[in-house]
Parts: sequence; structure tokens; C-alpha cells
Amino acid sequence: MQYKDYYKVLGVSKTADKAEIKKAYKKLARKYHPDVNPNDKDAEARFKEINEAYQVIGKEENRKKYDQFGQDWKHADQYGQSGGRQGGGQRGYQQYQYTGSPGGEHDFSDFFESIFGQQARGGGAGFSGFGGRETHFKGEDMQAELTLQLTDVLTTQKRTLTLNGKNIRITVPAGVENGQRIRLKGHGGKGVNGGPDGDLYIRFNIQNNTPFRREKANLYKTIDLDLYTAVLGGDVLLDTLDGQVKLKIKPGTQGNSQVKLKGKGFPKYKKDNDKGDLIVTYQIKIPTELSDKERQLFTELKDLQS
Repeated sequence: MQYKDYYKVLGVSKTADKAEIKKAYKKLARKYHPDVNPNDKDAEARFKEINEAYQVIGKEENRKKYDQFGQDWKHADQYGQSGGRQGGGQRGYQQYQYTGSPGGEHDFSDFFESIFGQQARGGGAGFSGFGGRETHFKGEDMQAELTLQLTDVLTTQKRTLTLNGKNIRITVPAGVENGQRIRLKGHGGKGVNGGPDGDLYIRFNIQNNTPFRREKANLYKTIDLDLYTAVLGGDVLLDTLDGQVKLKIKPGTQGNSQVKLKGKGFPKYKKDNDKGDLIVTYQIKIPTELSDKERQLFTELKDLQS
């Protein structure tokens, strides 16, 4: 009997843990399930091979024997007692057979239920090779991306998406962040044999169309102050997301100093009326071209300081 590499069958490494093996098995079993591939003999053969592989390396005890004895893993106990390979007789390999009846050599229905956590029922259309009962599979989860401007998520709003010719009405929460995902249960691929539909995951692509830098609910902005306002003080008008505010500049304001405007930032997630802060950084703008009169005055100031 030709040696079968069950790790290769499931597409996992020999160091894969139990969770990785189970995940790979479930993915392949859904892909090659006869209900998904009706009248496809190649898919059915692959499906049986996948189950065979999982019966061996998906069970810790069997996997240890397989890793040590390969295709003869079923006779591991005999080898352990005799200290070596038994001569004569049939070699230690038994191939799993799919017979499509409860009297067959292996009935995988209970096995499938334990793996997928789904119920099987008798009769009806669809694949019923496991003891005459159907196995239900959840539909495939789907991904979608929604691009919005930053100002679009200042408040909670409704949006309509069109996917596969179907309109889906969703709520976009205020304060949603770039890259954030939400799940719409039951809006994914159709289930198999009456199984539940998959879910739809929407990823938000938020493009910043404002002059502010955003970090969660806080906004940041750097503004220029002319030298005279920084030295003498004064007022500066600043545009925020909800109107203009007047900043009172103190005399002797230093470069890179900051002021925090409470509640003038971005809405917190799902909280339209609860906002973060706007942090303003002052950058002193030094004049580069001076008139003769200005140069004279600066010289006089320098002399006064001396």
C-alpha cells in the first residue's frame, strides 16, 4: 500500500497543533463536500481522503502512532509488544471506505456533528451518505469594504449597500475608525442543506478630508503664530468641525506650546454627543524679509535687551 502523507492531504505542517489541523480540515471538508460538488467524483474522492486524514492526525493517540510508524500505525501496539515488525500477514494499513449506508465500514455522521457542531436530520434532498442523514453547513462568511469621508462619521447615519444584487440597509455608528469592522449576521453565503447563512463583515475605509489629525476621539492641529502675536499676545480665529472659536494668545507664547479645547474633538464610538478634545500646537513664524525700518527696530530692541 502506498504511503499517504496525511499532513500534506490537509495542507498543514508536521508541527501543526490540534487547532490548526481542525481548522484546515473544516475548510477542506466544506470545499469538497458532495452537497457543494454534486456528481463530482473527484471532489467525492478528495472528500473521503480528507476525512481519512483527519481520523488519523486529528486524534492525538492516532497521530503519535502515525508519526512513528507511518502507514502501519494501526499495528503500533503489536510492534511495541514484539519490539519490531511482525513477519507475514497483512500489512498494518486499513483504508477508510465511504459506502453511503449505515451498514458501511465507517459512518461519519456522528463524526461530522462533533466537528462542525451542527445537527443532522434524516431524509430529504441533498447528500445523505452519512448513515442516510444530511449534514448542515453554515454558509461562507463574506467581506466587503465601505469607503467614507471622515466628516461622514461625525454622526450616526444609515447607508444602503448593494451586494450581489441585494440592497442591505446598515447603520454606520458615529466615531467609527479607519480599518474597523462590523458583522452583519446572516448576510453572507447561503447555507448548505438548510444550514445557517454565513455572515457579512464590513471593513470601513475612512478617508480624512479635514485639516486635523485624528487619534481615536482626539483631534490635533498645528497653527502658525506670527512673531508679534506670540510676543505681545492677541486673538486668533480657528475653524473646528462645529464652527469657529477664538483663541486667546498669551503674551510671550513659546513655540510648540499647546492648548487643549475640551469637547471640540471627534465623537467617541457610538456616542454622537460625547466628543474628545482638540489639541492645538503653536508654531512661531519668524519673518524672513525685513524692511530697513523693521531691521532698525529689531536692532534697537536687541540693544535694549543688552
